[in-house]
Amino acid sequence: MEDIVLKLREEHNLSDEEMSLLLESGRFDESLFHAADEVRRERYGGAVFLRGLIEFTNYCKNDCYYCGIRRSNKRAERYRLTPAAIYGCADEGYGLGYRTFVLQGGEDPYFNDERLCEIVSELKQRHPDCAVTLSVGERSALSYQRLFDAGADRYLLRHETADEDHYRALHPEGMSPENRKRCLFELKRIGFQVGSGFMVGSPHQKTEHLLKDLRFLRELEPDMIGIGPYIHHRETPFAAYPDGDVSLTLRLIAVLRLMFPYALIPATTALGTIDPNGRELGLKAGANVVMPNLSPVETREKYDLYENKICTGEEAAQCRGCLEARIRAAGYGIVTDIGHVRRGEQS
Repeated sequence: MEDIVLKLREEHNLSDEEMSLLLESGRFDESLFHAADEVRRERYGGAVFLRGLIEFTNYCKNDCYYCGIRRSNKRAERYRLTPAAIYGCADEGYGLGYRTFVLQGGEDPYFNDERLCEIVSELKQRHPDCAVTLSVGERSALSYQRLFDAGADRYLLRHETADEDHYRALHPEGMSPENRKRCLFELKRIGFQVGSGFMVGSPHQKTEHLLKDLRFLRELEPDMIGIGPYIHHRETPFAAYPDGDVSLTLRLIAVLRLMFPYALIPATTALGTIDPNGRELGLKAGANVVMPNLSPVETREKYDLYENKICTGEEAAQCRGCLEARIRAAGYGIVTDIGHVRRGEQS
């Protein structure tokens, strides 16, 4: 095993120079991926946790330059799922073995605290043995507290980039990295299991930005870390920029596994979109979560954060069956329990 990989495995950290070398050179890949897989098996065995994704609104008040559901995209076909439709997705998912539901949407003012708390509370009453994860962006501390009190267990909020200048290159005026980070620390303080992460290969991104992302995650110590390759969307200002690199994304997944042995790390849909075997490669690089789509088939194509998103035409049962076969072929096994983070446990 390369000394630099061994050092990262043992110390969970490297100097900026060592980390840059690891990220920029493919010659470490074999030992890096092997070490990451060993570490995830020490902590989680071959378990891959399922999270049932419900994309319940594609309205968004924000205008992020990279996102297909940005406010300025007049060609987006907007939708909101009714509470009954959301419950129906969760009920179907429960029957398929899902024990975590992820409610993801744009920052849609229609779903105020009252509406969203009612949905969370009802989901917990229907399925008390399940976790409810929210991914609905930046809100006030009071709003987060209300959602937590209603029964939400986890919250996903990617910081996207920890570098201030890079953040401002990706977002319009009025959004700030300071507020995004404030939200993450408020969520932790309240008691949520918190997930963060960033895009790989986003426009204007440099290795120094990725190093800042890794340093910020060490400060935050999130329970979940989601990264995926940047993929362009034709109705954004970044339509002409190249997509992110699969190899670099996989290296970063492995690095994150060695830095945060306990973390829940998804093999993302974006990774599967940019490479037909992307999710399997992500698992082999240290990821241990997949998020099949439980959303109604008729709305899936409308939740187009990026181009050519996979699995938009599959029914929920098809999606689960396909993923289970892929995961088994990659040498891992689906686990249908609630899948809490294991900070101090071995498998």
